Amino acid sequence: MHIEQITPELTHRLRRDVLYPRQKLFEMELEEDGDGMHFGAFKDNKLAAVVSLFQKEEDFQFRKLAVEPRVQKMGVGTGLLNYITDYAAANGGKRIWCNARNTAFGFYLKAGFKLTGQQFSRNGFDYEIMEKMIS
Repeated sequence: MHIEQITPELTHRLRRDVLYPRQKLFEMELEEDGDGMHFGAFKDNKLAAVVSLFQKEEDFQFRKLAVEPRVQKMGVGTGLLNYITDYAAANGGKRIWCNARNTAFGFYLKAGFKLTGQQFSRNGFDYEIMEKMIS
């Protein structure tokens, strides 16, 4: 597996296929995409996971972490999450956080993230803000 920075457009198909299969591809663009960094994990020369990372001072928020179903539970998502955490730390980050779907809590807890108690629902999904201090 290798990880590299990619264009926002390259995140759209996996975002849709994994996270929002009922939506159209053009609906995957985020208004903030131009302000973020986007990373892809490649396995066997195929895009296997994507994530978008946004910095606001010492805080880094990641959004739309999506892993191709055929490689889930093979360390690809964990590798990508570790990569962006290291990237945030190397760029002055003190905290990395996300709006985690309740179905992903276990994944983030294993990676050292903590539940904050800040819960909300959006578009039929339940979320909680999860965070990890990185310095």
